Amino acid sequence: MSILRVIKREMDVFAKKYPILVLTGPRQSGKTHFLKAQFENYRYVNLENPDNRNFALEDPNGFLEQYDQFVIFDEIQRVPELFSYLQTKVDEDRIMGQYILSGSQNFQLMHNITQSLAGRVALFKLLPFDLSEMAAAHWLDEDYAVNLQKGFYPAIYDRDIPSKNFYSNYLQTYVERDLSDLIQVKNLRQFRNFISLCAARAGQLLNLNSLANECGISQPTAKSWISVLETSYIVYQLQPYLPNFNKRITKSPKLYFYDTGLLCYLLKINDASAFKSSPYKGNLFENYIINEYFKKNYHHNLLRDFWFWRDTAGHEIDLIWQKSEKLNLVEIKASETIMPDMFKGIQYFENLSSDNIESKTLVHTGLFNQKRSVAKVNSWKNIEL
Repeated sequence: MSILRVIKREMDVFAKKYPILVLTGPRQSGKTHFLKAQFENYRYVNLENPDNRNFALEDPNGFLEQYDQFVIFDEIQRVPELFSYLQTKVDEDRIMGQYILSGSQNFQLMHNITQSLAGRVALFKLLPFDLSEMAAAHWLDEDYAVNLQKGFYPAIYDRDIPSKNFYSNYLQTYVERDLSDLIQVKNLRQFRNFISLCAARAGQLLNLNSLANECGISQPTAKSWISVLETSYIVYQLQPYLPNFNKRITKSPKLYFYDTGLLCYLLKINDASAFKSSPYKGNLFENYIINEYFKKNYHHNLLRDFWFWRDTAGHEIDLIWQKSEKLNLVEIKASETIMPDMFKGIQYFENLSSDNIESKTLVHTGLFNQKRSVAKVNSWKNIEL
């Protein structure tokens, strides 16, 4: 089944403004299927194919003469030598939307774009399905825990693959294929253990020393491995908001996974009922909601900035996002029952910076929305950005 990905609207707009569009995102997030199905007027060339790759490497001018306009080059990072030729080609032709480049390894792709194609590209990031896409395809369950545990990768739904099998294969493919392209890891079992230790810390402050010690590696190695996980779209870091009004604040980032299905698999949470009784429930729900804000931001190309805030006394805002100069505060609670003390973080922050706040929202696990004097109360189905 092919569903319309939200990001298509923005890509169509910028195809009229830039000669090259670049689409990145996690492996298996649906990039290839999306590009083939929804850019039908473009020819598709996969550079994982040895014949295509050899043609591009051995005769780049002839390759671009054959594929001269309205072409998708998938896994473009496999032929980094092509980027300089693309620069010359688009500068000479001056055709908007001439090429779409796609790839899964963000570091290699962005390095080559920065070196050769700066100013010529519009960048987009396709993550696994967001809630609006799931709802449009009638795959969204009314129980948030079912969605959270199952995950959001397209193959789970359009090919009806059990999530446990999908993530087992996904992780094995990632470790054995992508990892070998990025770093030399002698002990793959140790790296898989490292990923699992990261899963247990999702939604928490990132302490590299603690992580390194528990895994039995050095702190620089832990830092390097976190970078690899970020580059390959397994994890991301949410940075702290650093205002002027309080110096006694946490400056460490928080760690999150791009997909809660993979996160549950790593934590051996195999169904929704196991999730609801898990000690990780609060952190997982927080990860789930923050992911949705990130997906909306990328899929709608909104270019919002995101942070969290915490001081040394334990006051915290789970998510802060900025639209203009004003801040929008989000508190996330894994509960259907709304209690007054759930707003204390928002109230504390508002007392410090009331003039700079545009909106205040508490997101919960229920299906109802309310407008309270202290903040809006929104269901997990009603993420506003």
